[in-house]
Amino acid sequence: MVYFVSGGSRGIGAAIVLKAIADGHDVAFTYLGREDRAREVEEKAQALRPGCKCRGFRMDVRDSAEVDRVGDEILDAFEDVHVVVNNAAINRDNIAVSMTDEEWHDVLATNLHGPFYVCRFFLSNMLMNRFGRIINISSVSATGATGQINYATSKAGLSGLTKSLAKEYGRKGITANMVIPGFFDTEMTQETMSEDSRFFWHKYCPVRRTGEVNELSQVVAFLASEGASFVNGAEINVTGGLDYAP
Repeated sequence: MVYFVSGGSRGIGAAIVLKAIADGHDVAFTYLGREDRAREVEEKAQALRPGCKCRGFRMDVRDSAEVDRVGDEILDAFEDVHVVVNNAAINRDNIAVSMTDEEWHDVLATNLHGPFYVCRFFLSNMLMNRFGRIINISSVSATGATGQINYATSKAGLSGLTKSLAKEYGRKGITANMVIPGFFDTEMTQETMSEDSRFFWHKYCPVRRTGEVNELSQVVAFLASEGASFVNGAEINVTGGLDYAP
């Protein structure tokens, strides 16, 4: 199969890319600002499976015209896309009373509008094949989080997007599911997660540790497989049992 992974140059996204490569699939992934990181992922993919097809494309998911343009490039290069993983996301943390228009709009545009633009583009190809897997990466913050009203709203909206796609296209062989990660030690959490939040997680998470990115990538791999053909519209927590944010 051919995977498309947005935000695939680091963290959870890179783990999903490399797991797919290791499992014998081809992968097109996107990045925004760090081409060097994208090339590193391509090199790791070749080390895992020499001769594999793995290529990073620069894409700003906030721009629907750019999603369409780069999407066309990907289909030209890979011919088909069977699995779409919407992973690209940003934080712009602030309390509601102080949040700027820019902080609100940037997060909604990246985390919610972007997945819609990506799904809308690749759905035509999936409908033609009568097969597809859409996997959206959410967050425990979707139920509400202090200082992250923009991020929480974007991820809550992603739930509605996912479940609507599941209802519209399940009969066409296209499933849509959402993975909800807990606290994974990635560059994003290192940059944005407060010490108080880290303490909260380690104290109250039933398994008493953070997640490993390979644990999440294996869940994505299952949802992309034939074995998950009857899993549709699901929200799967990969949280160690702590399913809410402070």
